[in-house]
Amino acid sequence: MINVNSEIKPLKKVLVHRPGNELLNLTPDSLTRLLFDDIPYLKVAQEEHDEFVSIMRDNGVEVVYLEDLMTETLEQSPEIREKFLKQFIFEAGITTPKYREVVFDFLNNFSNTKELVLKTMEGININELHAMERDEQHSLVDMITDDYKFLADPMPNLVFTRDPFASIGNGICLNKMYAVTRNRETIYAEYIFNYHPEYKNTIIKYYNRYNPYHIEGGDILVLNENTLAIGISQRTQAEAIEALASNLFKNSTSKVDTILAFKIPNTRAFMHLDTVFTQIDYDKFTYHPGIMETLEVYEITPRLETVEEDDIIVRKIEDSLENILEKYLKRDITLIPCGAGDQIIAEREQWNDGSNTLCIAPGVVIVYDRNNITNAILNRAGLKVLEMNSSELSRGRGGPRCMSMPLYRED
Repeated sequence: MINVNSEIKPLKKVLVHRPGNELLNLTPDSLTRLLFDDIPYLKVAQEEHDEFVSIMRDNGVEVVYLEDLMTETLEQSPEIREKFLKQFIFEAGITTPKYREVVFDFLNNFSNTKELVLKTMEGININELHAMERDEQHSLVDMITDDYKFLADPMPNLVFTRDPFASIGNGICLNKMYAVTRNRETIYAEYIFNYHPEYKNTIIKYYNRYNPYHIEGGDILVLNENTLAIGISQRTQAEAIEALASNLFKNSTSKVDTILAFKIPNTRAFMHLDTVFTQIDYDKFTYHPGIMETLEVYEITPRLETVEEDDIIVRKIEDSLENILEKYLKRDITLIPCGAGDQIIAEREQWNDGSNTLCIAPGVVIVYDRNNITNAILNRAGLKVLEMNSSELSRGRGGPRCMSMPLYRED
């Protein structure tokens, strides 16, 4: 089951993806399209990710892998496997009938289901299919297609399991992602929550990946069982937040009655709310000072009167971030600035996810070791700071919170 009613209560079960060969299929020419700024060294990235997993397990967290849950899902029946392959080919944008057939045969030929799952994540290069061709005749498409063209792009951002869906209470927000290349990532969550024996028929979806407006998990923070903070950002539209709010308020399984919408700068550096703002203890948050001058906060609550097409109330909150948090969390709040508040240090360490902490218990956080100034301040504030190596993982512009999707936290 899913049970996530806070950002800080003891983390008991979490979903991750170990970076794989999809990183080997990044090239300088594809970086922009695939939303990377650099090419990580896979061997070291995997070592760093294994360290991340070890830290969580050493602190009592059960870690499950996306690729393993998807493998177990597809092994439920040949029908589910076939349906997935056809949907994967469609969503990869493979429209030529010949290639659709050849790619299906290529993938269906995998006898090991986990290898099949990893191959869909890794990407499919056209030169891998030559052995599958049934004759030597070539179409015009064949003759003008580059031998190194990817028919299905790799999905290097899968390591950031926070984004394709978000756990909210006992349900999920199955997201419509901002970029086409990332929207394909949500297919795995769709199948897991529809067909995996642990989750099928038990998980409420408060938002669906087929909705028109984009929203991503890095923008969703569960402050308590009644209150969410959601970023209006480069990756999440206001329309999606309103739709999610309406669905949460109407659903009897949801206890959420307030959403605080944080409008942050629309830039890659601040792509999600959790890259500039995370909760790290009952009464402490870390934040990037660069958001303060432009930050706007809006309260969304249900309309009690019956109005057919207007079931939420939105109002702008004119107050400081500290006062806003104190009001909704009903306690004194301390805001800890990234980089000790120094503009240059803050910008550098925020770029390397100094504000993207994963809280695994109140006052216990996992952070990237390279953000030494921010980490020192967290230590001085009394937090238990668990540092991990990050030279390669940080190249993807995502930190420990980005690389984890909580499935269960204690209440």
